[in-house]
Amino acid sequence: MKAAARLESMLDTLQVRNRRRVLTPASGLDFASNDYLGLAGSLLLQEAAKEALARGVPVGSGGSRLLRGNHTEHEALEAEAAAFFGAEAALFMGGGFQANQAIFATLPAADDLVLYDALVHASAHEGMRSCRADQRSFRHNDVGDAREKAQQWRTEGGSGQIWIAVESVYSMEGDLAPLTDLAGLAREQDAVLVVDEAHATGVFGPQGQGLAHDLDCPLLTLHTCGKGLGVVGGLICGPKVMIDTLINRARPFIFATAPSPLNAALVRAALGALATQTGLVDAAQKRIGHAHDAARAIGIAEAALNSQIIPNVLGDDARTMTMAQGLQTQGFDVRGIRPPTVPRGTSRLRISITGNVDRADISALFNALAAHQSEAA
Repeated sequence: MKAAARLESMLDTLQVRNRRRVLTPASGLDFASNDYLGLAGSLLLQEAAKEALARGVPVGSGGSRLLRGNHTEHEALEAEAAAFFGAEAALFMGGGFQANQAIFATLPAADDLVLYDALVHASAHEGMRSCRADQRSFRHNDVGDAREKAQQWRTEGGSGQIWIAVESVYSMEGDLAPLTDLAGLAREQDAVLVVDEAHATGVFGPQGQGLAHDLDCPLLTLHTCGKGLGVVGGLICGPKVMIDTLINRARPFIFATAPSPLNAALVRAALGALATQTGLVDAAQKRIGHAHDAARAIGIAEAALNSQIIPNVLGDDARTMTMAQGLQTQGFDVRGIRPPTVPRGTSRLRISITGNVDRADISALFNALAAHQSEAA
């Protein structure tokens, strides 16, 4: 079969270039996941699941939200999420990728412009592939470049809506978007600021509400449920007219089986914990602070220390994977990240400070990393 031979050749090429990916079970101390508050395996969510099942919440939805798959748990979650994140309305979808894809495939019109940060997530790009709007990127976190691109588009005759797409915390760089300045640009250009809060939800902002919660501009936010919240799914929060449009026009919503009502109940429990247990966010911030101190001590650049995601850029694919495997052998689950996830020449260890490790674990990891770096020097 020609297709099989072609695919095998492609996989062999990836193997030679140290870029072939394989699925491996989780083991060792968790410095790889996005479980930033340690909720995924928590007693809190286990008890919430038992309680929801006891009151009859079903495990499966049985169909799309528009074909009998809608449940009161979905609607209760959406009302609570809108209130928690300070939006008019919210829409719960099966995953953050699906939700981000829906936003950009559905809301921008043909005469609009999607102005996106060069490092915005693949899910936004996937949505833009189905979008009829003009699309232009700006240099990462460079508001001045974004302004120039917006003004150039207007000068060329662009008259529609501008949508500015960014992440509040970037998943591979770990750095923060200049949201206050971006909000100013949105006001100046009468634009909608679309902020992917995936890696900020539960970690940053009052009660873990994220970094965009108090911005003064037209705003649409995405809060994924499979990272800080410890469950799975995506919550799009924003003006009711946009949410209603997604319900009526977004193919990733209309034609997908609804998320499990039980899953919605668990997300409700996670949001409830954030609203009532300030210690969750405080503990996460203390872990991050300790990790930054430990990283500085072994010479990791200050520019890499912005959040719970600490990139240790090594450049070479093989060196990156060798070092990751060495740390894994020592019991530290740190993963190597290679192109195309990151640009060529920037392969890295992505160190994630999760809620499943403590100060001693963090110190031990950076001591081990220092030893590996000394050996490689």
